[in-house]
Amino acid sequence: MRFVAPSRDYAGYIFDCDGTLVESMPLHFRAWRHALRSQGASFEFSWQLFVSRAGMPLEETVLALNAQFGTALEPALVVAAQLGLYRSLLPTVTAIVPVVEFARQVAARAPAAVASGGHRAEVEASLRHIGLDGLFRCIVTGTDVRRGKPDPEILLRCADGLGLRPSECLVVEDAELGIEAARRAGMDWVRVEALSEVRVETLPDDTTS
Repeated sequence: MRFVAPSRDYAGYIFDCDGTLVESMPLHFRAWRHALRSQGASFEFSWQLFVSRAGMPLEETVLALNAQFGTALEPALVVAAQLGLYRSLLPTVTAIVPVVEFARQVAARAPAAVASGGHRAEVEASLRHIGLDGLFRCIVTGTDVRRGKPDPEILLRCADGLGLRPSECLVVEDAELGIEAARRAGMDWVRVEALSEVRVETLPDDTTS
């Protein structure tokens, strides 16, 4: 990952979780491919397609895929399969060290929050696994909002939870949908960049898991 810390201080900081604080995106991708195959998806779920939906709540992702490919996948069943495999993989997630170190530094002097499109249980488990539980004053997840990223609702909820104006907050994000949400919220942002994409052929085949 490539991450360049901002040159100025902010009154508050809002971090995405997956792909920003924790190196979980390959695991999510593997779980999505398994879930979609197990539910009979007729399209290929590529890394590029996965990244284009990153940050969107899980149920919304399935609905968006149905609209894009003309399928009728049942969101609840796909999400259950995705979460089932992802939960089994959670113990293998690792910290994205430069971002975690930055989060610890800024949280020592300013309130910090997490805004993730994932489910709360998995987000909180990921933070615990890398030793960040208790660091954030506010955690808002995809199950807490009516509209996911790129809608700014999740970020505005975080700013409110921190007791700050949106313009006082910096968003740390890896996904384009999250960055667009920051723009719409009127917040500054900094991107966490992946150095390479995941190659499909390097992933285990979880179709029968």
